[in-house]
Amino acid sequence: MIRFLKALILLPIAILVVLLAVANRAPVTLSLDPFSQQAPEFAAQIPLFAVIFAAVALGVIIGGTASWLAQGKTRKARRRYRREADQLRHETERLRTQNTANLPATLPSPQSSSF
Repeated sequence: MIRFLKALILLPIAILVVLLAVANRAPVTLSLDPFSQQAPEFAAQIPLFAVIFAAVALGVIIGGTASWLAQGKTRKARRRYRREADQLRHETERLRTQNTANLPATLPSPQSSSF
């Protein structure tokens, strides 16, 4: 079922990406020289879809990095809580084994009180 839902969502996206690439395959000049428009120092002729895909990929990388950095405090707190839970679990197990070792072999029967 999950595979079907993935295909249902990803197939139209893949078709749109292919259509975008086919429709925008004309070469454009990508210039990294803001001062000379006539003869730019750093320029390349690349297809427009490559510029679009590179911009989207760069946005995903920058957004993912920003999100990862913003979640740093949460990850640190989670590590601290996990460490504390492990310590408490070990202490509980130690106390259980210590308590079972101190119990007598036979438990005393409950005394009935008569009133």
